[in-house]
Amino acid sequence: MIDIAGFALAVLLVELTPGPNMGWLVALTLSEGRRAGLGAITGIALGLAANAALSVLAASLILVQGAGLTQGVSVLAAAMMAWLAWEAWRGSGESSPAAIPRTGGQRHALAGFVINLLNPKAALFFLTVMPQFVPGGQPGFWQGLAMAATSVAIATAIHLVLVLGSDHVRALLLAEARARAVRRVLALAMLGVAAWFLLKAFA
Repeated sequence: MIDIAGFALAVLLVELTPGPNMGWLVALTLSEGRRAGLGAITGIALGLAANAALSVLAASLILVQGAGLTQGVSVLAAAMMAWLAWEAWRGSGESSPAAIPRTGGQRHALAGFVINLLNPKAALFFLTVMPQFVPGGQPGFWQGLAMAATSVAIATAIHLVLVLGSDHVRALLLAEARARAVRRVLALAMLGVAAWFLLKAFA
């Protein structure tokens, strides 16, 4: 049985950490309005969904090869979460408007799609973290799709909050002391998840 709640928590920790999508959506909405922001969200969601679907397909083909490989993926998952925790702690997940892609008109959705489809960090996260919440660490194709849908739904919900509350969110993202505190709390939580993955690998 899939531990959807545990997986959703891991996804939520990562998605709440300020990053390029956050900065882009807030700056885009403030400069061009909510319609532009919502268009970008559509592209981001489709890009994340395609990225996750490809990752599910890869995982369903690779992880059936043996228990040794499954253990290795658990170690990689721990390393992935530790890396994300380190990035969040030192604030390298850039969220300022200067980091956003510059597009115009109808191209916002396309930009969001391409950027997230080709995001190797998202693919690596999904390939390594998803198996940790499935018994035996070998998710089936349909189990993977259920987790992919959960991941995209969480990301999209957060992005909608950003766009609909962009005025308030901007103050949070641009207040460096406050943003640093948020990042570091999330970093510690992600480090805890990494430790759990590592213990699980050698249990």
